[in-house]
Amino acid sequence: MASWPSLGLRARLLFAFALLCVVTAASVAGGIYVQARNAILVRAQDAAVQAMKSRLETVFPLRSAAPGPDELDEIARAANDGNSYAVAVYHELRSSPGLTPGRWRPAGNAQIPDLGVIPPALRQAVADGDIVWQRVMLRGEPILIIGTPLLIAERDQPARISGIEVYTARSLHAEQASIDELATLAWLTGGAALAFAVALALLATRGVLGPVRELGRAARLLGEGEMRARIAVRGSDELAEVARTFNNTAAELERHVKQLREMEADARRFVADVSHELRTPLAALTAVADVLDEEAAGLPEHAGRAARLVSQETLNLTGLVNDLIEISRFDSGVAALALNEVDVAELVCATLRTRGWSEQVRTELPPAVTARLDPRRVDVILANLVGNALRHGEPPVSVQLSADPHWITLEVRDHGPGLDEAVLPHVFDRFYKANAARARSEGSGLGLAIARENARLHRGDLTVTNAPDGGAIFTLRLPRRTHDPDGGPE
Repeated sequence: MASWPSLGLRARLLFAFALLCVVTAASVAGGIYVQARNAILVRAQDAAVQAMKSRLETVFPLRSAAPGPDELDEIARAANDGNSYAVAVYHELRSSPGLTPGRWRPAGNAQIPDLGVIPPALRQAVADGDIVWQRVMLRGEPILIIGTPLLIAERDQPARISGIEVYTARSLHAEQASIDELATLAWLTGGAALAFAVALALLATRGVLGPVRELGRAARLLGEGEMRARIAVRGSDELAEVARTFNNTAAELERHVKQLREMEADARRFVADVSHELRTPLAALTAVADVLDEEAAGLPEHAGRAARLVSQETLNLTGLVNDLIEISRFDSGVAALALNEVDVAELVCATLRTRGWSEQVRTELPPAVTARLDPRRVDVILANLVGNALRHGEPPVSVQLSADPHWITLEVRDHGPGLDEAVLPHVFDRFYKANAARARSEGSGLGLAIARENARLHRGDLTVTNAPDGGAIFTLRLPRRTHDPDGGPE
């Protein structure tokens, strides 16, 4: 089922004010209109009935219980006040000229036709001895028809019906005009009330939406890292309380973020300082380890294994310290590019050849693909990706190069079990070592993090996915014309 689009707060407030005003104005104006209309019509009816009764009293006593045409004409003239039309009826006789078309035109030119205009129920009620009246529409104009019987009252005898019926027709055009004026006034009042409600709603929404917009702006700035974003507190209402709460929350958040940043800066500085301090003793250890490694073959078996273990662990520690120093350069923002125009295929082949991987890795390298890159940093990225694929994946391992006018793409793929879905989002995290899908890494856990930092330093990126037929695919995308950090070509 389709749903209506969500309305904004301003539209909802305007709609609510307008609806409230329309309902209130319609209720009040409608009630007043109905009461005034009924009062006007009842007053007109009562006055017409009373006037008819008063005029008919002049014809009593009746000269005959069985009047002829002349006497019926006299009764009709007595019932007519000049503003209405009257007819007297006795059985089949009636006064002349009768209710014929064109004989009398009330206001509005609505013609009174013959007795057929009188409702049958009204004639029956008059025949039964009741004074009745009814409003009817005649050619679009309201007409009040009053019917009354003439009674014969004798001394010491109850009144009895004479059989003479008198009907008057009076136009309600003037009353209808007054009612129409009331209706017009009611519509105008409703329209004015609606306009007032819209103006009031605009003022209200301005007072409400202003602080809401300011709150949204401050929240957006806070989300973008502007910890000093605050809201001006005005008044003491609920919106002011929300503003105060937001300001207190933002101040507390700023304090915590400041503490975390200071702690992070201290941790990075500590890692950088320790890494640099370790380089000197590591250099000495490396020299000693090299000597031990050379002499390991001539040493007793246990001493030889210990010498080789010391040599290997010294190399591992050296690699870890170098990785920590590299990471600290990225964190401090001092890592820089040494850009050169290079043939990408030759760069990949040099990386594989230097490490003795040329025979183990398949390559698809189109010739004459050049790019402006930092060869050392791209070499670090490729060495890390290919080394991981050889150590943790399964052959064949391949490197594929593709390019377009603006980007080069290098894909490093193995055909092993791939990475667990839970591992994929954390592959490039620092010190993260996956042990679910692949053997546990013996490295520092910084290699892939450094590789991605080098890619981003080139304004590129490094991503990983699992191939549908097995294995992991690392995709390196680099711009063919990398710019230096200051925004201009290197």
